[in-house]
Amino acid sequence: MSNKEFSPTLSQLRTFATVAENRHFGTAATKLGISQPSLSQALVTLEQGLGVQLIERSTRKVIVTAAGEQLLPYALATLQAAELFVTESRGSAGTLDGPLTLGIIPTVAPYILPDVLRATAEEYPKLTLHIVEEQTTHLLQQLREGSIDVAMIALPADVSAFVERPLYTENMALVVNEDHELAGRADLSLDALHSIELLLLDDGHCLRDQILELCRRVDRQPQSQNSWVTRAASLTTIMQLVVARFGATLVPESALDAECRKPGLSVANFADHVQAERTIGLVYRASSSRGDDFAALGEILQRAYHQAVDRAQDLQVSRAERRASLR
Repeated sequence: MSNKEFSPTLSQLRTFATVAENRHFGTAATKLGISQPSLSQALVTLEQGLGVQLIERSTRKVIVTAAGEQLLPYALATLQAAELFVTESRGSAGTLDGPLTLGIIPTVAPYILPDVLRATAEEYPKLTLHIVEEQTTHLLQQLREGSIDVAMIALPADVSAFVERPLYTENMALVVNEDHELAGRADLSLDALHSIELLLLDDGHCLRDQILELCRRVDRQPQSQNSWVTRAASLTTIMQLVVARFGATLVPESALDAECRKPGLSVANFADHVQAERTIGLVYRASSSRGDDFAALGEILQRAYHQAVDRAQDLQVSRAERRASLR
């Protein structure tokens, strides 16, 4: 029987929602930053107060009861309303003031974050910016759960509950060993992908999917090349493989300055009419009231991207001048 005077706390509702969404007590406890016994006690207190079993526990799995499934949307709506209350109070103090958690994919983060962090510190000193670097799938999940405020990913995300704000479209460049026949070229077509051994990031990286899509456009079959078996978790590792003549790879323009200063590497660019590019933007919950904050943050992210591209272009010019002087 329910206690008519019982009023659930936000902590109890968050516990229920996290367990229901993850279907695992250990995972839920880790995400909430509490011990598993504390999590179990919070859930028991909620169920006893309501007089309803929300979660069915067994040694093998966690099941959300029919009552739990019915009440879960209300718990999520309550938590979301509380978040809006807090973010609205932050917003009343001014744009980009207070804590903000930005999720960012690994093929963007290392190349623009130094400039982003410098700019936010100078222009928004009251902002407390937290950074989470993860693959796109994990960032979208964290965005749904409310553990991050906004994510910087490759678009489109195609999630109806999210708002997408495009920031920039950047070209891809081919990175090869400095002795490769394509080194220094600026007139490549996508057909060039047929003649190289492509090295890819591991599954889950959106850059891997973008490269595979370019290959599909010219009917490049993955199974026809042994090098597709070789994968890495970071662009930095792939660059070392290119130096060692394992193959070549495609790299976003903003990453060229940081990744291609290593000895033994050279860059080849596609012709101007070739569309080998990706669009990067911000994604956030449609229910968020921090649109002005995200717009201001987006301007800083755009500036940082252009600064990275300017450095990449300067690098390529200096490389071209050096090649010319050696002829």
